[in-house]
Amino acid sequence: MDTVIATLGIGSRVKHPSFGAGVVIKLHKIAYDICFVQYGIKEVGKNYENLEIIEAVEPEEGVSFNDAEKSLIKILKTFNAVNETVALGDKWKDGLLILKPADESLKTKEIPINAFFHKIVMVRDRLRVMEQRINASKVLSDEDKVNLQQYLTRIYGSLTTFNVLFKNKEDHFKGDSSK
Repeated sequence: MDTVIATLGIGSRVKHPSFGAGVVIKLHKIAYDICFVQYGIKEVGKNYENLEIIEAVEPEEGVSFNDAEKSLIKILKTFNAVNETVALGDKWKDGLLILKPADESLKTKEIPINAFFHKIVMVRDRLRVMEQRINASKVLSDEDKVNLQQYLTRIYGSLTTFNVLFKNKEDHFKGDSSK
């Protein structure tokens, strides 16, 4: 277990024995403001010996609020503590997905597009969590991580068909663009 020895920078991931996982969001002369997933923002002294360093970020001069915010969002996503809102394209709102079998003796299935879209977003979010857990694994070798990442990239590529449902391009699935 690494303990705090040097000064940590904003965005450093830590684990506190009482508060659990958190991220450094502000530096003080003798303390850190750390945002903990379950307990919110707490001030922890820089000399507190039981603070485990999960991922250290070097301190920088003049880190902007925007940089700190991006780091915090990344950490919260890593711990699956924040669910982002993903917008359905306007043209699909209140729409209906109709699955009509070729065999006319079978019944047509109708699914509200909002419900279908929600399931697609949940698949994407769970794939992201899986990707983060693979990357953070201490059991997997680097080679195993790369191999699993390639599978995930192919899965994302298979799901690009559903990008038409997303309102914002930054929410799209992205596969391997080298092919």
